[in-house]
Amino acid sequence: MIIQIIFKKLKQAFMDLLPIIAVIAFFQIFVLKQPLPQMGEVIFGALLVVAGLSLFVQGLEMGLFPIGESMAHALAQKGSLFWLICFAFALGFSTTVAEPALIAVAWEAAEIAGKGGLIDPGQDSLEKYAFGLRMSVAVSVGLAILIGVIRIIRGWPIHYLIIGGYVFVMLMTFIAPKEIVGIAYDAGGVTTSTITVPLVAALGVGLASSIKGRSPLVDGFGLIAFASLLPMIFVMGYGLIIFR
Repeated sequence: MIIQIIFKKLKQAFMDLLPIIAVIAFFQIFVLKQPLPQMGEVIFGALLVVAGLSLFVQGLEMGLFPIGESMAHALAQKGSLFWLICFAFALGFSTTVAEPALIAVAWEAAEIAGKGGLIDPGQDSLEKYAFGLRMSVAVSVGLAILIGVIRIIRGWPIHYLIIGGYVFVMLMTFIAPKEIVGIAYDAGGVTTSTITVPLVAALGVGLASSIKGRSPLVDGFGLIAFASLLPMIFVMGYGLIIFR
C-alpha cells in the first residue's frame, strides 16, 4: 500500500516535470543537434528533482497547509483582532526572511551593485545592502498580509486595493532610481515562492472559513497578490534612500 502511494506521488511529479523535459529534449536534439553533456549526471539529477518535488508537495499537504488553516481558525475563534493581525504580520515577515529565492536575489543584486560602483564593493557593504533589501521585502510582505487579513475581516473589495496599489507602483517607478526599479519588480515575484505561498494561502482560506458571511473561494484568496505588490513599492523606496 505504501509502495503504491509512493509510486503514485513519483509518477505525478514526473508528469508535472514532463513538459520541461520535453522542451529541453526537443531543442537539444532537433535545434542544437547535440547530445546532452554528462548524460548520466543529467539523468540522475532529474531523478533527484522528481523525488524532491514529490516529497515537497507531500510536505505541503501534510504540514504547511493544515497548520496555516488551523491557526487561522483558532485565532478567529479567539476573537482578538490584535493577535490576529500580529500573527498575519509575523507570518508574512518570517516566511519572507526565510525565502531562499529572496536570499539569492538580494545577494546577487548586492554583488552587481558593487561591481557597478553603486555601493562600496567591500564585503561588509555588500552584506548590508543585501540585508537591507531582504528586510525591506520582509517588512512589506508582513504589512501586505496584515492588510489582506483586514480586508477579509472587513469585506473590502479586493480589486480596488489591487488597482490602487499598482497605480502607486507606477508612480513610484517614475521617481525611483533606475538602478533599483528592475530589482523592485523582481522582488514582487521572488516573495511568492516555496515557503510564503502555502502558509499565506492557507491563512486566507482558514480565516475566510471561520468568519460568518465570508466565502473561502471569494474572500480566502488574494493575499498572495498583496504579497507581490507591496515589495515593489518598498524596494523602490529603499532605492530612494540608498542611491540618493
